[in-house]
Amino acid sequence: MTSTAIRGGPPAAAAAHESFRLRRDAELSTDETGALRLRQSRFQLPLGGLGVSRRALVLRLAADWVGDLELHRIVVGLEGEGQVLPAQILLRRLAAHSWLERRLQAGGRPLLDVVPRGLGSGSLPEPRRHEPSGRYRLSRFAGLRVQDGRLVAGSPLATVAVACVDAGLATVFAAAADSGCDVRGVAHLLAVPEPVAGRVLDELLTGRLLVTAAEFEEESSAAPLAYWLPEELALHDRARPGRHVAAVGGTYPFRGKLPPAPLRRDFPDGRHRVLPVPDMELVAKRDDPLTAVVRARRSVREHDDGQPLTVDALGEFLYRVQHTSGVGEAGGQEIGHRPYPGGGGLCELEIYPLVSRCSGLDPGLYHYDSVEHQLTLLTDTDTTGGPVARYARAAAGMAETPQVLLVITARVHRMMWKYEGLSYAMVLKNAGVLTGLMYLVATAMGLAPCALGAGDSAGFARLAGIDPLVEPNIADFALGSRRAA
Repeated sequence: MTSTAIRGGPPAAAAAHESFRLRRDAELSTDETGALRLRQSRFQLPLGGLGVSRRALVLRLAADWVGDLELHRIVVGLEGEGQVLPAQILLRRLAAHSWLERRLQAGGRPLLDVVPRGLGSGSLPEPRRHEPSGRYRLSRFAGLRVQDGRLVAGSPLATVAVACVDAGLATVFAAAADSGCDVRGVAHLLAVPEPVAGRVLDELLTGRLLVTAAEFEEESSAAPLAYWLPEELALHDRARPGRHVAAVGGTYPFRGKLPPAPLRRDFPDGRHRVLPVPDMELVAKRDDPLTAVVRARRSVREHDDGQPLTVDALGEFLYRVQHTSGVGEAGGQEIGHRPYPGGGGLCELEIYPLVSRCSGLDPGLYHYDSVEHQLTLLTDTDTTGGPVARYARAAAGMAETPQVLLVITARVHRMMWKYEGLSYAMVLKNAGVLTGLMYLVATAMGLAPCALGAGDSAGFARLAGIDPLVEPNIADFALGSRRAA
């Protein structure tokens, strides 16, 4: 069932053997009746009605690797030869539904572990087999990471990953990334017989870590894969269940481990400028209907520097797009309400106006305190010609520096404290919603809005003195006065 005999040579040295153990992210427990139960995130599998030997087998799988000999020893020692087949069937079913990891070894030497990412019937990929004369390349979507103390290679295109138990696998990947590798080369790099090397190649092909020369060419030159950057596909894969059953959603992974960040982003040592609160009743009467605003929305890349944006208009704009109210608590975190929807009411987005020309406001970098509705001056250095402003001007395709560049950051730890797997993807979605609202409000106010495709995130981090791992710059928006038609 779990070993493949290789013709020629001593069996112990020229055979590839398999063993199994419970996947690392699953838990084995007992229910109120004493029956065993497997649980992984939101999935569970009751294992009732097991005899003594099969129960012992499952307990052993939760603790260590089990191969043919160990299975036979457990079952025969407890219930005799007659229960070996039921135990083998149970093992196969657990493996087929991805509850088990699978280890490939040769002569007692572990080579790799096949780590399932999915769960349930149909969660394992169709096996791929190497050609004896085939040469294989490292897929550009293959990635390495540390997981459970192991070096794990995986691809967002596969439902299994491969843990590199033997360090020699790293040399196989290096060779495949260079000129490619074949079964003879793998045998040489791992110092194993070619039939064993063939089994290794099969596992790497099935995990979409190695691909044929034709597939490698298609990954970079043919639709649909050529359009995807590896990091973009990996982000999409992690944030969406489907190929994997890793935790996604409001799991509160850091509750009880790290304190949550407060709702309000405060700069107590800065110089504050309280902004007037707009009369929203008058605003509602003044604004055009929503349908008209939506139809009129455009990116405007020219500002009227003769009559620049005023501090009152900037204050009204910020209030209408970002003001935070309804501060409360949920799940151990402070939450609030903003004019746009955001995951969990966590209000993780912050706005930093980089002011070049604004009537009534000195040039400099400010932070908008959305709770107190005030600006805090972070640096009064004239940054009109600085790298952040220059990049924004080029990215927007503007002839002059934007009167105000609104740098949008995300306090990602607030998201990551509650959400798992999709935090950064959700932050980007929220930034898109905020950007859309900015366009509508600016259009309603008769201002000139323009979202930027990218900004100088490293330059902003240096200018603001903010750790980009704590609060990265994720979006940018140019705002100014609009020239009269």
